[in-house]
Amino acid sequence: MNYTDFVIKVKNAKTAGKSTVKSDATKMNKAIVELLVTRGFVKSVEVKGKGTKKYLEIDLGGKKRIHAITFLSKPSLHRHAGYKNFKKVKNGFGMLVVSTPKGIMTGETARKEKVGGELLFEIW
Repeated sequence: MNYTDFVIKVKNAKTAGKSTVKSDATKMNKAIVELLVTRGFVKSVEVKGKGTKKYLEIDLGGKKRIHAITFLSKPSLHRHAGYKNFKKVKNGFGMLVVSTPKGIMTGETARKEKVGGELLFEIW
């Protein structure tokens, strides 16, 4: 499961009123959901299981509702940008997620650390 499927799975579960959702425990999924936790879209995340059977259990009780997601990169078109080109999403109510050489981070964090990268998606 790639990160686009994972993000849509979290959005759909939250919209459907589910309290938790389980997903594959990949490094990218874990980094993305940790950003969602810091911005209040989801409440918490735990890594459960052992060895190759690890999975993420995500508590969807966050304060913010996920209104929409816009994917900026796709397998056929990877969009990159420098840190100076990162704009605020919905006047700061949303979040830009970027894959940088320093890891997955928000657009704000990447701007502060002066590092560019691949634009993954916007969420608000």
